[in-house]
Amino acid sequence: MGRYSSKNTTSSYRRLDIRELQRKGFLRPGGWTSLRWSRNGEAVGSVGIRAEFDRVVLRYRHQRYGEDWKDEEYPVFLDRTRCNYGGERVWFVCPARGCSRRVAVVYGGSIFACRHCYQLAYDSQREAAYSRALSRAQAIRMKLGGSPNMAEDFPDKPKGMHWRTYDLLCREAEDAQNRSCPPWLIRQILLK
Repeated sequence: MGRYSSKNTTSSYRRLDIRELQRKGFLRPGGWTSLRWSRNGEAVGSVGIRAEFDRVVLRYRHQRYGEDWKDEEYPVFLDRTRCNYGGERVWFVCPARGCSRRVAVVYGGSIFACRHCYQLAYDSQREAAYSRALSRAQAIRMKLGGSPNMAEDFPDKPKGMHWRTYDLLCREAEDAQNRSCPPWLIRQILLK
């Protein structure tokens, strides 16, 4: 879990992502959809979403530990910003009292609110620097069509990729791999 009094992480909360809702066409005024969350194949939550022009209305039930189920239905207002090359980007306006932040993702608790209101950290913020570096090196290997296993050979350049891009990714992966060695292991190697 982390240190005493450390923050919860975003991965332990149900999330609504405005970009996903827009991509799937769920934000058209008059539209209605429902999203379900599951864990190990078992449904653990759902929310109904009714779209209007300047807001979405969320409808769901929640239960706090030891309390009765409570029905919730309330609007989450939307804000729109223009994009540089045309079109617009839609944002949630955090419905928590006193917040009103413009956010792309809201997280579900008793209400859906931004991560700042729930004081949530991202999983990567909990990782040690060497662990983040290892994750980055593995991500580059997989992007190039290889295995994340650091013991295997580095993947060859994919067809269609520029050599300059491949060389840049090779250097970035090597740098990340060098930073991924934990400090205790470096001390052990140097003491031998």
